[in-house]
Order: sequence, then C-alpha cells, then structure tokens
Amino acid sequence: MNISEDVLRTMAEEKIAFVKRSGLKLLEARSGYVKCLMPMTGNENHMGTMYAGALYTLAEIPGGVIAFASFGVGKYVPLLKSSTIKFLKPAKGDITYGVSLGEQEVLRVIEEAKEKGKSDFVLEGELKDSSGIVVAVYTGVYQIRAM
Repeated sequence: MNISEDVLRTMAEEKIAFVKRSGLKLLEARSGYVKCLMPMTGNENHMGTMYAGALYTLAEIPGGVIAFASFGVGKYVPLLKSSTIKFLKPAKGDITYGVSLGEQEVLRVIEEAKEKGKSDFVLEGELKDSSGIVVAVYTGVYQIRAM
C-alpha cells in the first residue's frame, strides 16, 4: 500500500503510551508481513520471566500494523474483535513475533471492505525466543472498518 516502514515503526512504537513504555520494536513491516520484538528488560514478572501482558502486547500490536501496511492509512481503521493466547514455556529473554497475510487474503479483505464497509481477517503465529523456542501461540481476529 505504499506506507513507509519508518511511519509504521512510529505508529507501532510511539502512538500508544503503554506500548512505548514496554519498549516494543518493529523489526520489519510491509504489505502482508510484520515482525516485532519485545525486550525482556523492563518486562520481567515476579518469576524473572517475561510478563504475560508484555507477550500479549507483542502478539496484538502487529494486527494494527499489518492492517495499515496492507490496507492503507486513512481509509480504514483496524480493530481487534477477539484473540486467544496460549502460553507454552516461560519467556526468559527477548521475544519476537512475525505474522503474515497472503496476497490473496489481502485482496479478499480489500474487496470485502469496499463492498461492505468492513472485513475480518485472522492472524495466527508463534512467539519465539532467540533460540527459536516457541513460548506462546496467538490467534487474533481483526477487522478493518471504513472511516
């Protein structure tokens, strides 16, 4: 959709005060793909592992970023309709989460949103530590709505 990665980075990292305080970093963003990192530092819980809310934030934010990257800014507003996260292992370091939407799915969502004024899409992915160990899995149902 022609929005720069720098603009997407600012949106992901700076626009929500809670997210900014967490230190979340946007590593990659383009139409159909987003990857973020949540640093361990500042997000520790009482057990010395990453706080569950930080892991959830890492999983949830890419839905909005991928919506802006794939469907444009100023045309639609992204919303989270529902989500689930399953924690599998303690997160003991920085965690990354990458998620994608195929080109056909991006086109389907755009066409449906043009026709109905809104469209849902699903993102599923794995939250991984630096060794590639999956610490959680996430499914989010998002919606874009015409502005």
